[in-house]
Amino acid sequence: MLERIALHQTRLRTPGLSLDGKGVALGGKGLVLLPSLDRLVAWLAVYTREHSLEDLMASLQIDVVKSRLDTREITLSFTAESSDRMDRIAETARLVGGFTFTGTSRHFVEYRDAAAPFGYDATELISTDATLVLYHDRFTQVYQADKSVELRSLLLRLMPHVDPSTNDEDGPRIIVAEQGLGPALIHYFVRSRVDGEVSVGEWPPQSAFDDSPVRRYVMRIPELPKRMRPLMAKTPGITTFLPVSPGAAVEIGYRHPVSLRACPVFDPNGLVLLRGRGDDAWSLDKTPQMGDLRAFARVELRTATAVDTIDALHTDAPEPVRVPLRMAPSTAPPRNVTATWIALTELPLLRRIAYALARETILQTQIAITKKGVLLRSRGGIEAIPLGTFFVEIHPSLYTPAGYDITPAVAPEIVHRALGTSSSQVVFIDTNARAIAVDETAFAPLEAALLESHAWEPLVAESIERALEERFVDLKLEPLSVFALNQLSPPSAPELEPPPPEAPPDPSPRT
Repeated sequence: MLERIALHQTRLRTPGLSLDGKGVALGGKGLVLLPSLDRLVAWLAVYTREHSLEDLMASLQIDVVKSRLDTREITLSFTAESSDRMDRIAETARLVGGFTFTGTSRHFVEYRDAAAPFGYDATELISTDATLVLYHDRFTQVYQADKSVELRSLLLRLMPHVDPSTNDEDGPRIIVAEQGLGPALIHYFVRSRVDGEVSVGEWPPQSAFDDSPVRRYVMRIPELPKRMRPLMAKTPGITTFLPVSPGAAVEIGYRHPVSLRACPVFDPNGLVLLRGRGDDAWSLDKTPQMGDLRAFARVELRTATAVDTIDALHTDAPEPVRVPLRMAPSTAPPRNVTATWIALTELPLLRRIAYALARETILQTQIAITKKGVLLRSRGGIEAIPLGTFFVEIHPSLYTPAGYDITPAVAPEIVHRALGTSSSQVVFIDTNARAIAVDETAFAPLEAALLESHAWEPLVAESIERALEERFVDLKLEPLSVFALNQLSPPSAPELEPPPPEAPPDPSPRT
């Protein structure tokens, strides 16, 4: 009943079937035929492990269909959209034992596989009033619609699997406590300094003999300490849940067979709590208003006979408590190292290092030369100049040695205020807690103070008129005969310079 579609084939018999840009036969819808409900759950579990159902939710429909032999199977239909989507779905269907089809209304043909890379086409269509007709290379089957299956209801009916590894997973927790345990649990969290929110949820009565609704405390804990996790998991009346998607959570110690994060079927404004052991899920259509745990802490009042206030007899200024400033070694890594103190004896070494400094380092560095040493500052960090004692900037005008902390541990603003220096001075505190102040105007750019004056020699340029007076060489070319050497004229004799005049005899007598 099926034939393979060839390359560049344009004529197709199945209604609504056409070729996409890749030449693959594709209808308006895709359909997956699964033999049973457990195969449907397997398909959802495998597909949601790596892909989300969000792009399929708008057109996804799950139906139970009945064949002529009264056998019931599951169909999962959706908008085909592209062959890439169909390829992902068909690959998952083959893994779980399902069949993938494509079509538009009632007639669906088998989707492409390795035997037919461009798909299949029906050679003959069945004339029937059935809801669904499937054409496969192994069978041709007619189905009638039986009932629809809602994905959200299916996910709620699935029993979570036992998985003890979820007890050790980090992240927020949702704790549901019975009405009698709620206040004690809140006080326990507040006493243990655990942050969180709490609200009270109401559920219908468990039986017809109960008149009032069932109230339970619902707490959301952002980070539950590890020492409390076994207590929250084993205490009767307390159930702990691990959020798995917006609006859904699964009980600790269990894992849902389908990745609920990939199934956007739960309302983010509500809350669905899936319990293990086959118990029904707790559902809240709308999450009730939640308040801080500390607002519900236990309140204790003094006895009525106690005095409300105790008046002081007199007031006085407290005696000052002053201790000397000290520097203590620190194990924390230094940060914001922006200055160095170089001794005068190391100044020749600084001159040698200057030839290796980068342009950016020289541009950002400032220098101040004092009687006790040379100070270098750089907002971008002074590590590029490995010389001297490094200093950390703890205040815009206060520096301390790298690897040391101020004791007592007071704020840098307090230390700067206690030193009593002006805002125009920069203070350096050494390892012996001695402070040295340098005026801000003493610092100058390093590039301005780096180069010394260089000797230069003045040169006077010659007049260009003298160069233009030079005569040009005149060359002439004459033809040569057979006897070329006879045409050469003998060189003229060089003119002899007249001999120098003889010197007159020396009239002085010789001895």
